[in-house]
Amino acid sequence: MPTKSDLIGDFRTALAMLSRLPAGGGAVTPRIAWAFPPVGALLGAIGGLAYVLAAALHLPPWLAAFWALAAEIGVAGGLHEDGLADSADALGAEASPARRLEILRDSRIGVFGALALILALGIRASAIAAIAAMGGAGAVLAAMMVAGASARAAMIGVPFLLAPARRDGLGAGLGRLPAGASLVGVGLAGALALTLLGPGRALGVALIAGLALFVVAGLAARRLGGYTGDIYGAVAAVAACCVLSLLAAVG
Repeated sequence: MPTKSDLIGDFRTALAMLSRLPAGGGAVTPRIAWAFPPVGALLGAIGGLAYVLAAALHLPPWLAAFWALAAEIGVAGGLHEDGLADSADALGAEASPARRLEILRDSRIGVFGALALILALGIRASAIAAIAAMGGAGAVLAAMMVAGASARAAMIGVPFLLAPARRDGLGAGLGRLPAGASLVGVGLAGALALTLLGPGRALGVALIAGLALFVVAGLAARRLGGYTGDIYGAVAAVAACCVLSLLAAVG
């Protein structure tokens, strides 16, 4: 059974993996999966606090929303946005699975990638502004924490639904995640949503994040034959869009 020191080390490793924060940490192992949602909640909190500050400076909600995203994405190093753009280019290409995997390795952004980034950022910013209009800056902070945790919880499901599309890279290197650590991570994301949003909205968040996972995983299965590290990022980005949109709709 992991000790307290092991858990702290897992969190630091996950934080170093999923952000630009100087967390230190050790070697990346599948066991750190449980820490993905807590790291997502932390990154969402950073974005939410940026919104609180921007609102205190009397910025309009839509402008404050973009500053909140700038803070969150900046701290995260644009990791999931990069995965989303690469995945959109590959999944949208009319080519063989092998050629699509080559496109995933290409650092250049194509039309599909650019459109995916524009739409994802626009959806998230619009949703944040709508949440603020209904519930204020405090509601934005809660929503961004839940979205951050839920998006990383959705990532945990990727290797349970798909096989690696290639033998190298981050996706294959992380391997199949332990069921116990995965359940802990998903449970932590659910507990956070339940605490901050209540049972009804927490259930909706779980369902919509799961739907995002299944849609992206289904596309990856058909178009790539499996998953890569970029698919992890695409799942997280799409899930964040869906969760924030849901919370904008239900208040």
